[in-house]
Amino acid sequence: MISRAYHATLFALYQLCIMIGIVAMPLAIAARQAGFTLPVHRILENVEDAYEAAQH
Repeated sequence: MISRAYHATLFALYQLCIMIGIVAMPLAIAARQAGFTLPVHRILENVEDAYEAAQH
């Protein structure tokens, strides 16, 4: 039961991170033109790794 809730929470968090990345894309483009990058990709990779590890 706990693993099912954990898996569902990780899935929701993963989907939320993807949505935030899509919504923040114009800000990320403007930031890149200003000379710095937003670390959204690192957050998404960490959540994706945790989600995949929970599936096994």
